[in-house]
Amino acid sequence: MRRISIFGATGSVGANGVDLIRHAGGAGAYHPVALTGGRNIPRLAQMARDLRAEIAVTAYEDLLDDLRAALAGSGVEAAAGEAALIEAAARPVDWTLSAIVGAAGLAPGLAALAQGGVLALANKESLVCAGALLRRTGARAGATILPVDSEHSALFQALGNETLDSVKDVTITASGGAFRDWSLERLAAATVAQASTHPNWAMGQRITIDSASMFNKAMEVIEAKEFFGLDAARIKVLVHPESIIHAMVTHHDGGTIAHLGAPDMRHAIGYALHWPERRPLPVDLLDLAAIGSLTFRTPDEGRWPALRLAREVMAAGGAAGAVFNAAKEQALDDFIAGRIGFTDMAPRVEATLTALSGEAGFGHDPDDLPTVLYWDGLARRKAAR
Repeated sequence: MRRISIFGATGSVGANGVDLIRHAGGAGAYHPVALTGGRNIPRLAQMARDLRAEIAVTAYEDLLDDLRAALAGSGVEAAAGEAALIEAAARPVDWTLSAIVGAAGLAPGLAALAQGGVLALANKESLVCAGALLRRTGARAGATILPVDSEHSALFQALGNETLDSVKDVTITASGGAFRDWSLERLAAATVAQASTHPNWAMGQRITIDSASMFNKAMEVIEAKEFFGLDAARIKVLVHPESIIHAMVTHHDGGTIAHLGAPDMRHAIGYALHWPERRPLPVDLLDLAAIGSLTFRTPDEGRWPALRLAREVMAAGGAAGAVFNAAKEQALDDFIAGRIGFTDMAPRVEATLTALSGEAGFGHDPDDLPTVLYWDGLARRKAAR
């Protein structure tokens, strides 16, 4: 029986992962080891009870008593805090879903990789902040990293057994988010509530706002470079409002292979869960005749400067990814709190990158977690000022 863990189980991706585990037989088909979450203690406890996990962990130490009470009599161990997350991630399993949002997912992801097995990676920030470190850690342990972002899962599937020598370029698509048809003038006055609604995908607030600002796509461009070893010039973005084609691979012979599917994260999660097999999933099948047509357009970087910043981050290398992500997270915090406007986020991130680019060591890839965290903290403090 495969041993599994889900980190970030109460978020949108993690909850979809739990649903797929249940659909595939739950505790009768898998041995759930660890489930982790944030402040939604009732949901985390219910998931842990349903799947009969060994341990449930909340990221917040002040909620440990609440979690213990919610799990009383279940036989599920309760724990809280960063050290508990890392300890849970280090427990040997065959498959881990890394779905914690933000840079907070990096340390548990590294701990999971170090014990081997498969890391199904939805936490794109890990590759953006420390792609080389993540790959080295996995290689030393003989672990496999599988993409769970829908675009990167689509690229992984479309590439198949092809070598990168045969690939001219790849394209990942973007819905354009809530504001894809807004003018720049309207964007400046966009509210948090307006940015928190996505036309196609059901996601958490932070990633939904990142979709509207195109910071999520900028992160995914960097992720594609780190995951597949592609240089920036071979990674393209198209705005595709229907969100049916998730990615395309164009070969030197002129052929393009596209991956299509309904906008449902369970496609990518289920593919990673059952890989290298393919099994039925509880998702809608496409009816192309009913859809009728698909549309595409080139993204306007005047509206979405995050895409330009992503290329600059890839060109800079070193600690630029960690700085970019931390500044983006801080700017997003400030937008949600009402301290800055929607269109102020990208200039804040760019200013932070510019200010820190002259710091000693900026051009070197972080070679351990403390170094990543150093740059992360420095960037957050700079972006906050």
